[in-house]
Amino acid sequence: VVRTRTIALQQALEWLERSEKELRLSREETIQRLAIAAEYRDSSTAQHIQRMSHYCELLARRYGLSPERCDLIRTASPMHDIGKIGTPDHVLLKPGKFTPEEFKVITQHTEIGYRILAGSDSELLKVAALIAWTHHERFDGTGYPRGLKGEQIPLAARLFAVVDVYDALTSDRTYRKAWSKEKALEYI
Repeated sequence: VVRTRTIALQQALEWLERSEKELRLSREETIQRLAIAAEYRDSSTAQHIQRMSHYCELLARRYGLSPERCDLIRTASPMHDIGKIGTPDHVLLKPGKFTPEEFKVITQHTEIGYRILAGSDSELLKVAALIAWTHHERFDGTGYPRGLKGEQIPLAARLFAVVDVYDALTSDRTYRKAWSKEKALEYI
């Protein structure tokens, strides 16, 4: 009887572990796909989202955060630009420099993203909301939307901002070729 119960318990635990893994993978894939959908008009988005996600995890690990926190940041980071879903195409897809009015419109994606993600009890969505809201803040206070500076900016958003600059510099753009990894790191 004891052996039968032990086997049944082991099978139940294995089923729970498989279910938890499937749920985690499903959650991450759903987040990835929603993030891609929000930026669907940009063909390089899927690769950017994947790179940013992994770079964020790597930097968080190097910073010394717990494996759980690193995983949370990796999973939340793809939603950083979810607010662009509310940005008009004539601004979002404009080649070249924005006018002051267009820049004001594009900066609203941080507030829109925050409003989409905020208010949840989920720690994942709380982190994603903070990244979406504050990923364009700058350490010197010149960023947007609130002009936060230094440690006023949530750590996950500071990590994200570093890897966002790195990814931007090491990727080809319509207006310039990608920098080498060494040059990008030196700049950062």
